[in-house]
Amino acid sequence: MAAISVFCGSSSGSDPVFAEAAKALGSTLAADGHRLVYGGGHVGLMGVVADAVLAGGGAVTGVMTEQLVAAEVAHLGVTELEITSSMHARKARMAELSDGVIVLPGGFGTLDEAFEMVTWNQLGLVAAPVVFLDVAGYFAPLFDFIEGTVAAQFVSAANAALARRASTVGEAVRLAIATQEAFTPKWLG
Repeated sequence: MAAISVFCGSSSGSDPVFAEAAKALGSTLAADGHRLVYGGGHVGLMGVVADAVLAGGGAVTGVMTEQLVAAEVAHLGVTELEITSSMHARKARMAELSDGVIVLPGGFGTLDEAFEMVTWNQLGLVAAPVVFLDVAGYFAPLFDFIEGTVAAQFVSAANAALARRASTVGEAVRLAIATQEAFTPKWLG
């Protein structure tokens, strides 16, 4: 089965539907036999998705920085917890461990992680699908922005398609485990 990175908020957000989606995603990953790779926290949506995978008998790998472990936000009940020295090392390790990515609602850190993976796909450094689970229309403005970058000719339509969008948990999991062909930009090939 696949190892799926989930990027999401260290907060639960203002609407209970975000936590409900995180729980449903975790339950689905466990039921389907997929390993969760995530930021290693016990707080917010991060904790919700990890707890749901664990409750379903699934495997969870957390990857967290020394700084965040010291801040006592690490989930100590996960299957394995890897500690890195920096956020850069954390993101690189999560990429190494993952076959695909699902992005739940979150803030700057979530978007940083997601778009770094989209960029790495664009550059041909990885071939891991990146799927935004659009809970309650949370990512609609983001996809409007992406369409605007294409219209303004800063991003090609092919590159914009590297950021996938799903409206259900099942669709997100299906898209995240789909084989992504390695992408070689025209200017590299």
